[in-house]
Amino acid sequence: MKNQTLFPFVTVAAIVAAALLTGCKKPEGQTAADDHGHGGGATAHIVTKDGVAMCAEHNVPEAKCAVCQPHLADKLQPGESLKVRLPSTNSAALAGVQTAVPETGAMAEGIECVAEVSFNQNRLAQIAAPVGGILQTVDADLGSSVAENQTVAKIWSAAIAEAVARAVLSHQTLERERKLRAGRVTSEKDLQEAEATHRSACQQLRTLGFTEEQIDGLSLKPQEQVLMEVRAPFAGEIVERNAVRGALVNTGQSLFTVADRSTMWAMLQVPEAALAQAKTGQTVELRADSLPEKIFSGKLTWIGPAVDERTRMVRARAEFANPDRVLKDKMFVTTRILTRETEGATLVPPAAIQRIEGRPFVFVKQGQDLFDVRSVQLGAQSGGRQEVRAGLKPEETIAVSHTFALKSAMLMSSLGAGCADD
Repeated sequence: MKNQTLFPFVTVAAIVAAALLTGCKKPEGQTAADDHGHGGGATAHIVTKDGVAMCAEHNVPEAKCAVCQPHLADKLQPGESLKVRLPSTNSAALAGVQTAVPETGAMAEGIECVAEVSFNQNRLAQIAAPVGGILQTVDADLGSSVAENQTVAKIWSAAIAEAVARAVLSHQTLERERKLRAGRVTSEKDLQEAEATHRSACQQLRTLGFTEEQIDGLSLKPQEQVLMEVRAPFAGEIVERNAVRGALVNTGQSLFTVADRSTMWAMLQVPEAALAQAKTGQTVELRADSLPEKIFSGKLTWIGPAVDERTRMVRARAEFANPDRVLKDKMFVTTRILTRETEGATLVPPAAIQRIEGRPFVFVKQGQDLFDVRSVQLGAQSGGRQEVRAGLKPEETIAVSHTFALKSAMLMSSLGAGCADD
C-alpha cells in the first residue's frame, strides 16, 4: 500500500521536471568551441570575449550551471549560488511556481518542550478542620469564588464548648476578684492568679481562631452555642470539597482545597542537550491543543538540579498569567523557551526551502526563465515562517511554492536526463 501511494508522487515529480527540461536549445548565433562533458553527444560550450565559458544549452556560465553540474551545490557557502535555466519564460507558471519577496519581522529561536499545567503551589491551600467536631454548616461548594477570610464552614466541638466555658468562668472569677480587691476583702495575689487564669483561657480560644471581639462577646452570652468558623486563607476558587454537613471530622482533616487560578504553573521537560541555552528569567510561550488560537507568555522560574536517567530530560517550571481561567490543572501543552529574539529577521514560507544533500537552498528569481539556486543559513521556525539568517537579501524575489519542480529540473541530469542536442 505504501508503494502504491509513493509511486504516483514520484511519477508526477518526474513528469514536471521533465517538462521543465524538455526543449533545451542552444541560443541562436552561438557556436561550439569544446565539449563540456554532459555525456554522450552533449552540447559544446561557448567562450565569450571575456574568456568566460558559457553553457550552450542554458546560456549561463558553465561553472554556474546547476542543470549540468548539480554536484557543485554541495560546495556552496551561504550566499553563493548556481543557476538553473528553464526551457521557456512560461515554464515556471506551468509548473505552478509562485514567487514573492521575503517578509521582515520578529523571530525568536527557542527550545521546544512538552509540559503539564498545574496549580501555582504558592497560591494553593488545603482548608483543614482546626478542631475535631461536627460540621454544622457548609457554606462553599466546588467552583465557588471565596474572598480572603470568608467563612466556608462551621464546626461544633466539645473542645470548643469546654474552652468557651473555661473562658467565661475565668472571666466571671476575675470580675469577682476585682470587686473583692477593691473592697480590700481579698489579696493582690488572688487577683493576679485570677488574671493569669483568664489570660490562659482566652489564649486557648485565640489559638482556635477566635478574635478578641468574639471572646469579649462570649461572656455576655454564656448559654449560646458556640461554633468554630473555618475561613479561607486567601481569595480564590474552591477546587476540591470533602466537607459534608453533619459529618464528624477530626482535627487537621481536609475540608476544602482553594486555589488562586489567576496564575498557573507549567512543569516542563527540557532536553538535556538544550540545557546550556536555558536560563531562569527567559520568556516561555505556551500553546494548548484545546486553545489553538491563543499563545500564553510567561517566565521560566526554576530549572531542576537533576536529569531523569530514563528520559534524559530535566524538569523546569514556568509561570503564566491566567486571567480568563482557561488554563486547567493537569492540561498537557507544548511550550517554547525563547533563547534568542531577533527584530527585522528575513522570513520565508517553509515551502520556499529545498534541501539538496541535506543542505538548505532557495530559488531566487533572476528572470522569467532563470533562477539562482542559493545556499542559505536557516534560523528558527515558528508560526508557519522560517527565518533565513544568511544568504538572502530581504528585497530579493524567491520561489515560494512548488519549488520541488525547480529542484527536480536542477537534478534531472544526475538521473540520466541531462542536456541533449536538438
